[in-house]
Amino acid sequence: MCCRFLLLEQQYRDILERLGIGAATEFLSRYNLAPGSAIPAVRTRVPAKSPAPGRRPDREAVALRWGLVPAWAKSDSGTALANARAETVTEKPSFRDAFRARRCVIPASGFYEWEHRGRSKQPWLFRRRDEQPFGLAGLWESWRAPDGTVLETCAVLTTEPNELMRPIHHRMPVMLTPDQFEPWLDPQLTDPAELAPLLHPAAAGSMTAVAVSTYVSSIRNEGPACLAPAAKDGNGAPQLSLDF
Repeated sequence: MCCRFLLLEQQYRDILERLGIGAATEFLSRYNLAPGSAIPAVRTRVPAKSPAPGRRPDREAVALRWGLVPAWAKSDSGTALANARAETVTEKPSFRDAFRARRCVIPASGFYEWEHRGRSKQPWLFRRRDEQPFGLAGLWESWRAPDGTVLETCAVLTTEPNELMRPIHHRMPVMLTPDQFEPWLDPQLTDPAELAPLLHPAAAGSMTAVAVSTYVSSIRNEGPACLAPAAKDGNGAPQLSLDF
């Protein structure tokens, strides 16, 4: 699963600019975004009527609570789903309608995953090798409470791990490159076969992995200290690498 990620302010704004979205609400860099919190996302604006032929639907930046609550859920607790498996997303009642009509891009600068080492867990930070931002493939949903209050939530899609990720964890998030943002957000694309190519794991050679301090393991901790390398053993912080 994908359970934590990093988003730097300037990289968030870079993604908004690429998607043609104007001034965003204030956002400060976040180093330890976790399920249950409000996270930035970009989605196609729900129109009052269909856009004119040839006109691209408007995009908007929103804050969504991480942990999808299906529209049919009886309550907003106990059913929150942080992740959706790419292999079964079109089959699961919780996700299949959102996959067809409510996809979003969740801007990210990196994500964390934990390696089990006996009774301890070692956090690793995964980023693009060029240190550029990317998008987590997301789904969003709208749930209405009995009192009429509307709650908007999201989930991150996960897929099989690539060669870099596999020694650490059996799943990884679907990482969208900037040129994949447009098809992922296109409301006209609803055929799973057309979207399937976007759900493959990122190329291992395009990523880096560095062991970081267990400071990030607590969701109460925030700030640049979350990026501190793991304790040195004389050879520097552990890194995963592949030869290509």
